[in-house]
Amino acid sequence: MPCPALPDGFDFTDPDLLHHRVPLPEFAELRRVEPVTWIAQPAGLAGFQDEGYWAVTRHADVKYVSTHPELYSSYLNTAIIRFNEHIERDAIDAQRLILLNMDPPEHTRVRQIVQRGFTPRAIRALEERLRARAHAIVESARAHSGPFDFVTEVACELPLQAIAELIGVPQDDRAKLFDWSNKMIAYDDPEYAITEEVGKESATELIAYAMNMAADRKQCPAHDIVTTLVAAEDEGNLGSDEFGFFVLMLAVAGNETTRNAITHGMHAFLTHPEQWDLYKRERPSTAAEEIVRWATPVVSFQRTATQDTELGGKQIRKGDRVGLFYSSANHDPEVFDTPDAFDITRDPNPHLGFGGGGPHFCLGKSLAVLEIDLIFNAIADAMPELRLEGDPRRLRSAWINGVKELRVRAE
Repeated sequence: MPCPALPDGFDFTDPDLLHHRVPLPEFAELRRVEPVTWIAQPAGLAGFQDEGYWAVTRHADVKYVSTHPELYSSYLNTAIIRFNEHIERDAIDAQRLILLNMDPPEHTRVRQIVQRGFTPRAIRALEERLRARAHAIVESARAHSGPFDFVTEVACELPLQAIAELIGVPQDDRAKLFDWSNKMIAYDDPEYAITEEVGKESATELIAYAMNMAADRKQCPAHDIVTTLVAAEDEGNLGSDEFGFFVLMLAVAGNETTRNAITHGMHAFLTHPEQWDLYKRERPSTAAEEIVRWATPVVSFQRTATQDTELGGKQIRKGDRVGLFYSSANHDPEVFDTPDAFDITRDPNPHLGFGGGGPHFCLGKSLAVLEIDLIFNAIADAMPELRLEGDPRRLRSAWINGVKELRVRAE
């Protein structure tokens, strides 16, 4: 039975819903009344031949599911909670090659390899170069004499350049990454007119690009992360195809999410001017984590029950899909004081914007926090009087809290 507080047919993965807002009032009601709730869907609507999914809204329950992969699988139906209704099942199954959609022990093997690129030493080695890039990005944006789009001119640039720095993609190719990743995740937004076929072609092009990089490094090793990950495949490194799928994941998880966190963060600062004034004065180290909590760029991922079990007082059957709603968990008053307040001094801040812990906790968290910190420091230095020029234009998506355009002016 659906929660009586929700209208009939209400679906948290409806892309028309996220096109307009994150459903925080509905999440609050479910946390209070029925924190694990069955949401019915017509068979095939989300790409799955079932009758719906369980919406998990409390912080504690999201963490529990995330940290018990033996009960809740990422592999069976992938972590994507809603695909295009026209997608074929073999196209869903093909995504199991991505780290996001693996279960232990295969996930453990691949993650142990790729995390070599995200060690504290590796991130520290990038910091000064990314600091210089952040300031160059902001200085370029400041040169505009009138309003400009914060998303394309500022927010998207540092994540793209960071990925390029990390894996050795020539900076001239970063626009390709931007285009490919946009097309892979924009299938629900009619403005982009992206068909499933175009999305698949973009994924194929990105994977082929990365595989060519891997092949080149095997022939001519260099002092970069690609060489570290692929040059000695028989010694526990990645195959060229595995590296290709790793870069595909980076293009979305490391680019789209950080870009949207930066965009939502700027909008939050400009609509909470007292927080922007505080940031400009004190530059608190806690700001980046609060920006991620506030933005929660990934509204939800899913898991699939591997056996009959119980969660939040509900009987979950083997094969049931379970939606982990991070946006709801990050506003749970049992965990956060005044959760609806944007507070850059919030500490502690045990948000789930990087996942609920467990094997799929965000590999690039340290890099994302660094990027957010660097770009807002640069903005505060060079464009402290930035002004909004309109409301954000939101992405139509089933699971991404995305912004396509945010018009601003540097005064």
